[in-house]
Amino acid sequence: MDTSVLHLKRPLVIFDLETTGTDLTKDRIVEIAMIKVNVDGSIEKKPERRGHAHRLLINPNMPIPLESSLIHGIYDEDVRDKPTFQQYAKSMASFLDGCDLGGYNSNRFDVPFLAEEFLRSGIDFDLENRNLIDVQNIFHKMEQRTLRAAYRFYCDKELEGAHEALPDTEATLEVLLAQLHRYENTTVRISEEETVGPVPTDMDELGVFCQRQSFADLAGRFVFDEAGEVLFNFGQHKGKPVKRVLEENPGYYGWMMGADFPEYTKKVLRRVHEGMKS
Repeated sequence: MDTSVLHLKRPLVIFDLETTGTDLTKDRIVEIAMIKVNVDGSIEKKPERRGHAHRLLINPNMPIPLESSLIHGIYDEDVRDKPTFQQYAKSMASFLDGCDLGGYNSNRFDVPFLAEEFLRSGIDFDLENRNLIDVQNIFHKMEQRTLRAAYRFYCDKELEGAHEALPDTEATLEVLLAQLHRYENTTVRISEEETVGPVPTDMDELGVFCQRQSFADLAGRFVFDEAGEVLFNFGQHKGKPVKRVLEENPGYYGWMMGADFPEYTKKVLRRVHEGMKS
């Protein structure tokens, strides 16, 4: 696998999760796989393959709904005796330390789920100074379509073992490398006024390219304006600066912190609130 097209400034970790469902606040991770591409081009996988055992299964401490099991093939009996995420959290945070993160639809799904699990485990996992490389966003911007279709399109291969974390992770890395090769000098016109591309290989620029909107948190409850101020992106205060709302209605902070919002959303709110005191 030729990783030389990646102009890395720090390691890049491509990862994929399988979960009990799609609700950030209620659902949990049941499987995870990660591939780290180091700055020198060398590759590390987590978990390491030992014989036929290459799946890092996680006990979610909750029943896995049948509809989810039918998608990823992981049932309650598969994870009953496995460690919890909290037991893996420290070693996983160490593996990800100082790394950019990437995946397929990862900015909207995998990254928020991973951050929530870390915060619930007492690890202050922060995404500042990390580039988030979403292969699906590149695909949709440059070709406009699932991982299976992207793998067939870019790599001319059929994806075997879809919805198992490691095959999906390996395929995602292959697709990313193929995309960077294919679109290095390609521009696509999407309207009379707007073009997209070429796809940058510099990770800072690629991180910006992969963003659909400038979200301040992972669930999209807050966004940044052009000046970098955090605005509400939901409800009656949508479009208003968070600082102004909290100044006018201090009780709103307590309501949000006590409500069923994702932990990373609360982390951003807490940061804004603490910044008002300084």
